[in-house]
Amino acid sequence: MIKVAIMGYGTIGSGVCEVLESNREVLARAAGQELDIKYVLDLRDFPGSPVEKKIVHDFDVICRDPEVKIVVETMGGLEPAYSFVKACLEAGKHIATSNKALVAAHGTELLAIARKKQVNFLFEASVGGGIPIIRPLYRCLMGEKIKEITGILNGTTNYILTKMDKEGTSFDRALKEAQALGYAERNPEADVEGYDTCRKIAILTAMVTGKEVNYEEIPTEGITKITDVDFKYADAMGTSIKLVGSARMDGGKVHAWVAPLMIGKDHPLYAVSDVYNAILVKGNMVGTTMYYGSGAGKLPTASAVAADMVEAARHIDSNISIGWSSEKQAIAPADQAVYRFFVRVSGTYEDRRDMVEAAFGKCKVVELEGLDEFAFLTGPMKRSGFMENLEILKVELTAEYQKVLQVIRAE
Repeated sequence: MIKVAIMGYGTIGSGVCEVLESNREVLARAAGQELDIKYVLDLRDFPGSPVEKKIVHDFDVICRDPEVKIVVETMGGLEPAYSFVKACLEAGKHIATSNKALVAAHGTELLAIARKKQVNFLFEASVGGGIPIIRPLYRCLMGEKIKEITGILNGTTNYILTKMDKEGTSFDRALKEAQALGYAERNPEADVEGYDTCRKIAILTAMVTGKEVNYEEIPTEGITKITDVDFKYADAMGTSIKLVGSARMDGGKVHAWVAPLMIGKDHPLYAVSDVYNAILVKGNMVGTTMYYGSGAGKLPTASAVAADMVEAARHIDSNISIGWSSEKQAIAPADQAVYRFFVRVSGTYEDRRDMVEAAFGKCKVVELEGLDEFAFLTGPMKRSGFMENLEILKVELTAEYQKVLQVIRAE
């Protein structure tokens, strides 16, 4: 029997307890022995709950107990999670965490400590909730040169965009519905501004390259400027708009970014809707693989944490080769990445044709009935060239009291 401790009895922590109880026999068979919760660390007491007698308020009780071999961190945030996890690793305890902020900010250091102490720092649940993605990268695809990882990595934003797409709902209304259903926090900034997705694509990029990725260097755009009118154009063009995190490996360069992306019906991510997540991984030999499922939620995320606990139990005296080194992975300048661009402009295309063609050449043009505007889709071009030409167009439009209304990247 292996004694474990859980730090944080919130949504995910309580879910881990539920998974350990409901799947006790399955987990014991997979781990080779039973996983038994000895402590649950929280500021609250939870009278009448299944863990009432296991609650402790002092972290040192867990850290100093030699019986505790595996510690689960589901507290979230950076502190005290970072200090507690670091202390546990240094004390020779394995860690399983769902905390993407912790992994993105301190993963390099924590992985190094785990290697030194011959324990494991495992974080399957930090990306994609219940979707297996970290383990496939370091096991199933270890013989591949990964060329690209692109994914819908945030259920909240995908729910909001789905409501806007399917029901014509405004961003503000869709956000309020997401909050009412518990999909979005009262302060939704991390989700809607793309920060959550940014941390996750940074972790995946580090896994693929084997080098440390600074998430703050990844260009990130959120969905707050996306409107219901954008989706009307998307529908007319047979496309949809998703918040995507992507990393593309081109020789020694890595192009990584987070932004709304217009994708067509033939794209594998097109049909991913509501709170679901999906991640595409392209290898040089295997081609394209896709991982799809519940990207968040109490039990899906807790299931991924439990799998890491089993992994730790099966390697209780050894370190698994996982993660990345302290060598820095450079992120290529954003202006060198190649995309197509969807652009909305006020006025009529008939009156603005010469301006658009002078800046971008022949483009696909879409006009919607009843709107005093039009949209065009450029061919593939570097972002730097697009921005230069866009500025030229803006100057011309301003002279006629017109303006660019929207710009969205397109696949």
